[in-house]
Amino acid sequence: MKRAARVASASIASFASWLNPRRLRAQAMLLALCLWGVCVIDYSTPGLFDRAGNIKFQDFLPSYISARLIAQRRAADLYDAKARIDELHSIVPQATSVRLVNLYGPQVGFLFIPLARLPFLNAAFIWAAFNFTLYLACIYAVWRCLPNLRPHRAMVITVAFAFPPLFHFFVRGQFSVLILFCFTLAFLCLRNRRNWVAGVALGCMIFKPQFLLAIPLILLLSRSWSILAGLVLSSIAQLVFARLYFGPAVMHTYFGLVLHPSTWIAVAELSLAPIQMHSLRSFWSLLIAWPQVAFVLYLLCSALVLGVAVIVWKSTSELVLRYSALSFAAVLVNPHLFVYDLLMLAPAFLMLVDWSLDRDSATRSAMSVLLYLSFVLPLAGPLSRWTHLQLSVIAFAAVLGLLYRVTSRKHVLASRESLVV
Repeated sequence: MKRAARVASASIASFASWLNPRRLRAQAMLLALCLWGVCVIDYSTPGLFDRAGNIKFQDFLPSYISARLIAQRRAADLYDAKARIDELHSIVPQATSVRLVNLYGPQVGFLFIPLARLPFLNAAFIWAAFNFTLYLACIYAVWRCLPNLRPHRAMVITVAFAFPPLFHFFVRGQFSVLILFCFTLAFLCLRNRRNWVAGVALGCMIFKPQFLLAIPLILLLSRSWSILAGLVLSSIAQLVFARLYFGPAVMHTYFGLVLHPSTWIAVAELSLAPIQMHSLRSFWSLLIAWPQVAFVLYLLCSALVLGVAVIVWKSTSELVLRYSALSFAAVLVNPHLFVYDLLMLAPAFLMLVDWSLDRDSATRSAMSVLLYLSFVLPLAGPLSRWTHLQLSVIAFAAVLGLLYRVTSRKHVLASRESLVV
């Protein structure tokens, strides 16, 4: 057993030494060129469709259609399938098999009313440009807080452009950058000891409620009352606004969609969703052929993840470790997380790289290897169609496990020091 551990440790150290700055910079540049080269070639066609025949910025359509309906004072039709199909055909006159279900709260469409006055592609390009700018602003805000990474600005910029979720969220026209913004703002507030405001920032993510499955539980079990209070009040305020503005019927329909996903999964044509998803729910769905067994395993593993995250969050470790554990737990427990949603892990990657640069060689090597795998393995997601194994989820869980190990080691050392005193 000890020999196997020594071999594993030596292999990790060897792999980590191979991951030197020169190789990492070259790989990041190559990956960025490949991803954005594909984007430019694919989107260089005129009109609404890319070279693969898909609608450009396709995932922006539901929000754009919702904004149009609200602007036309037809909020009652926000979740009406026929009304949305009619709007889709008015935007895309060509025949298309796309069926887009509106899975977001009505308040989301309210945000896009100014863009609804523009043609779809113009609005989508403006939204994509805004997203890209906000992404870089979040990276910059976190980077400024990390002293060990400040001398490596060029490397950080290169890796930021090569981050695979950035490519996916950009070409799909998603708004995962808003989740990233909430996570970034919450970290900055916690860093300045403004816990209640940090909770308000986290609560704003209620427009994607699956992200608020793990975080409130972790805060509750760790008795982080001020953060939890801000989160709850922020979430309730957003829902109350939607209820008052759009009325009870619209909200009832929306909650029906959220609570009964079986009513829209087939319509949305998400049969390939598990290979594009990177959480414990999709991991077990791919690996186990029996849905009930897979769901039970998801619940058990989620409980374990929550327990580990609570221990790390309650510890006296640095904020970057505690917040990274919160971020990875939110990803792992999330039941409906696509590759573009992994954008919210960008701050955690930066924090953990900065933290590891000051650690002993064994810890630094282990963290470097796990972060590298967590960065690149989402690219291999489509392979899970045949392997039935989503390796990225294993890497995320391993990062959380390493954070727990580091936290536990610090606790033991602190206990020994107190005994000596």
